[in-house]
Amino acid sequence: MIDWSKLTFHYTETDYIVRAACKNGVWEQPYATRDKMIPIHAAATGLHYGQECFEGLKAFHGIDGKVRIFRMEENAKRMHQSAEGLLMTPVPVELFCEAVLLALKMNIDFLPPYETGATLYFRPLLVATTPDISVGPGKDCEFVVIPTPIGPYFPNGFKGMPAMVNRSVDRAASQGTGCWKVGGNYAASFRASEAAHAMGYECMFTDAKTHKYIDECTASNFIGIKEVKGERLKAKGWEYITPRSSAILPSITNDSLMTLAKEMGMKVTRRKIRVEELADMQEAAACGTACVISPLTKVVDPDNNITYSFGDKPGPVLTKLYHALQDIQYGRVEDKHGWCLIVE
Repeated sequence: MIDWSKLTFHYTETDYIVRAACKNGVWEQPYATRDKMIPIHAAATGLHYGQECFEGLKAFHGIDGKVRIFRMEENAKRMHQSAEGLLMTPVPVELFCEAVLLALKMNIDFLPPYETGATLYFRPLLVATTPDISVGPGKDCEFVVIPTPIGPYFPNGFKGMPAMVNRSVDRAASQGTGCWKVGGNYAASFRASEAAHAMGYECMFTDAKTHKYIDECTASNFIGIKEVKGERLKAKGWEYITPRSSAILPSITNDSLMTLAKEMGMKVTRRKIRVEELADMQEAAACGTACVISPLTKVVDPDNNITYSFGDKPGPVLTKLYHALQDIQYGRVEDKHGWCLIVE
């Protein structure tokens, strides 16, 4: 029996995974299996040259008892882009969605109940299996959807966390693989993120070229909230600012939040953000599928001996955005954008 309230963002065994292989450019139909092991040749290009990509998405048990999957097709499209970037055989969007739905159906007992704070997370993985030690892309692939119930990505959940600016380790180059969800980007960040964790911080990455601009925050997109004046300097409003960079993964969560921010009357800006601009922001956060929104309590810049503080509690703007997105995902409000697929 799973204690849903004690789940964290770690793997919990479920009954089935879903698999499909691609041989000579032809995809087989996805099928469910209890075998969690992937038979892969020792010379597979996915092992030797990092030719793999992955995704992450969630299913929610709604207030009305219905099951919702959030923006599944967008995840399928993003994996398609990642695969093309690595010269892999892309998973068709229809096959991707079919596999996720089958994984949900076969593991429905692992979908956490409403109001537990837990969700059923899906980790689709695509890895090249062509055995070849010459430096070049393999075309045969294995596609796997791994379901697991999860709790909050960060232990504090929506309560805030401190971050530290990093300029010593580059997560991804500006014209490299940062815009695709590939494992190498995350492996490249471990050295910096683990060093930050040892000091009690999450890691804020800067751009690899100049180290002047905010890149990503932990393994997530960055959001800054800035107070601005209205057109005639009378009414105060808010600006939602997020980095523009070819080294940043296009976050589906961030895209959703930007849409909601515009609907709330905020100015939404995507541009390069200098680290020192944190001083002008009233709120800041990391955002992504796993963490949704994780507010920052402060950001320490050790190279310049500066600390940017944002308060011990989540600010009003991020709180409003967080609840607005969660309300859609849990069916508490109308899904005007058609983001959720309701699974009967």
